Amino acid sequence: MTSRERILAALNHHEPDRVPVDFSGHRSSGIAAVAYPKLRKFLSLPPRPIRVYDVIQQLAIVDEDVLDRIGVDTIELGRGFALDEESWSPWTLPDGTPCFVPSWTPLERDDGRWVIRSKTGRVLGQMPDGVLYFEQTYYPFDERDDLEAISAALGESMWTAVASPPGPIDSQALSEGAKRLREKTDRAIIGLFGGNLFEIGHFLYRNDRFMMLLAAEPQHAHRFLDKLVEIHLANLERFLGAVGEYIDIILFGDDLGMQTGPMISPQMYREFFKPRHELLWSRAKQLADVKIMLHCCGGVRELIPDLIDAGVDAINPVQISCSGMDAGRLKADFGADITFWGGGCDTRDILPGGTPQQVTDNVKEQVSVLSPGGGFVFQQVHNILANVPPANIVAMFDAVNGRSDSRDMP
Repeated sequence: MTSRERILAALNHHEPDRVPVDFSGHRSSGIAAVAYPKLRKFLSLPPRPIRVYDVIQQLAIVDEDVLDRIGVDTIELGRGFALDEESWSPWTLPDGTPCFVPSWTPLERDDGRWVIRSKTGRVLGQMPDGVLYFEQTYYPFDERDDLEAISAALGESMWTAVASPPGPIDSQALSEGAKRLREKTDRAIIGLFGGNLFEIGHFLYRNDRFMMLLAAEPQHAHRFLDKLVEIHLANLERFLGAVGEYIDIILFGDDLGMQTGPMISPQMYREFFKPRHELLWSRAKQLADVKIMLHCCGGVRELIPDLIDAGVDAINPVQISCSGMDAGRLKADFGADITFWGGGCDTRDILPGGTPQQVTDNVKEQVSVLSPGGGFVFQQVHNILANVPPANIVAMFDAVNGRSDSRDMP
């Protein structure tokens, strides 16, 4: 099987020739830029320039030699873009390592911190010295909203204003780059769309204020979400019009869970978000032959039946350390109807704090539960963070690929 065939088989609930693997195929399956050169060194691979494509989360582009070594079956659409030196500017990681960031990223030094500014000059996010990631500092609708100015507000929120590759390009360049990537890889291509609803409410209003809006002013919340869906639908038409024939999976996002369970009740999900998710996801499938993946962190077991009913094909990252997210029960109850894209290794405790053998044991247990019958793509639970030992990273991927530590580890 090719990598693309392997991923699609799993998504169609057929057991492929081996467990399909995702690493850096999207912005929640990657690796912190601080950890990446240590991984390369551990693998005895030559040093390469570190390119930080997601500045907010400080994620590195994973080079082809690492993808090949690990046996990765996915690639993000963005890897077909920003391939020239002019697209990158020198910068320095929090640990002092030289790197490059997209040249269009509005980074500035300001009184002991790095800041991200909007086009209007407002500080949207900050990374103080000694901190490893950017945090949002400005919420456009915190004090007063304007439902006719949502598009402008998205340019004033850190999570929606800062572009990763492909970056700020037109539809023709987007289509041409997607076509070139399709022609040179047999990996399954993931197109990152977003289409967030619940989360954009948080990005614009602030978490607490948006939750109060849903509970106390439901009609106003519906009006906000209706206008947001209009924006998403127009963007979806343009995006899939440009890349739909070249991608295999389109990624939507909406973090709905906490460590202890969903942030909202199933009833609230059904009222505010399910019909709008269904509208977006069904339109995506009308526009292109794509599978729908939802990035949705936290304990969301109670919402999974409604997510399936709304049309999702795969859920990520399957946060197994959360309440209700036991892999065996999820597979037994929902494995015939949804693909679990993740849940392959616990990134909260085991990957950063365990021994390589504990990592290996955790991976083998998770794979044995989730892989039978297809409907599973291996990914660690969310990104590999800066403090994860490279030996543990290699142990994780060697375990899923059935390699012997003594034979394959440097």
